[in-house]
Amino acid sequence: MFQHIIKYLFFSFIVKPYIYLVLGVNVSGAENLPKVDEGPSIIVANHNSHIDTLLLMSLFSGFQILKIHPVAAADYFCNTKWKSWFFKTFIGLIPLKRTFGKITKEELFSEINEVLRAGETVIIYPEGTRGTDNTLQHFKSGVVHLSSMNPTVPIVPFYINGPDRILPKGSWVWVPFIADVYIAPAVYYKKVPAKVLTAELEGIVQQLREEHRRKEEL
Repeated sequence: MFQHIIKYLFFSFIVKPYIYLVLGVNVSGAENLPKVDEGPSIIVANHNSHIDTLLLMSLFSGFQILKIHPVAAADYFCNTKWKSWFFKTFIGLIPLKRTFGKITKEELFSEINEVLRAGETVIIYPEGTRGTDNTLQHFKSGVVHLSSMNPTVPIVPFYINGPDRILPKGSWVWVPFIADVYIAPAVYYKKVPAKVLTAELEGIVQQLREEHRRKEEL
């Protein structure tokens, strides 16, 4: 309960006012935004800045935010007790150990599976790390393996433009820029090779990126 109160206050009185009043957000495909009160979902998005997570979570109402959990590398966000406490308490972060091949997929995704089975939502960045210059890197297949364990949970692809200018990789200085968010209809797990569904998800985010580029050219 304490963590819920802190997370709610943090987003309601610090993050969302800054995102909406100082920066600004344009959303395309808002009708595809997951209805987190109705069940779990897996949000996948491109990743160029630490602002990405705050921006995505700010699209939801204050109480809905309590049901959203970003997944991030444990060795970066939880490598000290202070960082672990802060990101788990204020963001609701689920730390993921980058130990692929050393433990089973069930063990690797156990905490994420618990959250999904509790009816809550996770945010995953399939590129695995932040890119630079708003580039889109090839997706890794982890999200598909997770989906195979939760085949009825929708995967909702997002494309984010702008946070790479607001807070570029390697910088701690926030620069005011309006961000654009594009949301595609949900995709569900298919019994196909993981690389096929991974490529499909990557292709959808790439299409959203192209949609943004066309709008910028008008």
